Amino acid sequence: MSPRSPIKVVLADDHTLFRQGLRRIFELEEDFQIIGEATDGKQAILLAATLSPDVILMDINMPEKSGVEATRLVKEANPGVKVLILSIHDDEAYIFEAIRAGANGYLLKDVESEVLVEAVRQVANGTAFIHPQVTTKLLDEFKRLSHKMVEGPVLHNETAAALEQDSWQELLTQREMEILRLMAEGKSNRLIGETLFISEKTVKNHVSSILGKLGVDDRTQAVIMAARRGWVRL
Repeated sequence: MSPRSPIKVVLADDHTLFRQGLRRIFELEEDFQIIGEATDGKQAILLAATLSPDVILMDINMPEKSGVEATRLVKEANPGVKVLILSIHDDEAYIFEAIRAGANGYLLKDVESEVLVEAVRQVANGTAFIHPQVTTKLLDEFKRLSHKMVEGPVLHNETAAALEQDSWQELLTQREMEILRLMAEGKSNRLIGETLFISEKTVKNHVSSILGKLGVDDRTQAVIMAARRGWVRL
């Protein structure tokens, strides 16, 4: 069996010391290759087009073009390139802008190196990765917007759940529904596996199945859809 090709990564951040730190983290891993570094948004766009990386680790606050704008332009021109935002900002405005621009994940810069490495692996493999703290903020904002947008009488959770009780069974297995509920609590694949006493790989397979059945691209969209249908409580 031939060895698997390394995950090609571009680092986009205007702080040299931070990029150097990121490079050292990934150079310790055998399955990564840092193929380029960008100091501003324009360079990130150029490297995406010329180097075809698997993943760009993208800061938000950069000169020339912001990370959000660079993400939008990268995804328009090179949809196969994954973009993982790595930012100091945890407020909803930045998060929603990045996701709308097409980001495949959003992490905070205080994340542990092990989580960062695993996040890049998952994003490279097509799975969205959202920092748990960020996920909580997204769900809180969704609840706020849902209360503002709802029309007509508001049903109690128990009533909504009863009305939709059978609908999830038409799409998901019992195990998938258990995992979806844990996703709504902001649990990572590892924590879901520990809770259900199954392997992280098995959880990942179930999550992929859930996303496919619901026709969504990432975990956050799956949770939002489930909440709208009354399958989970936020």
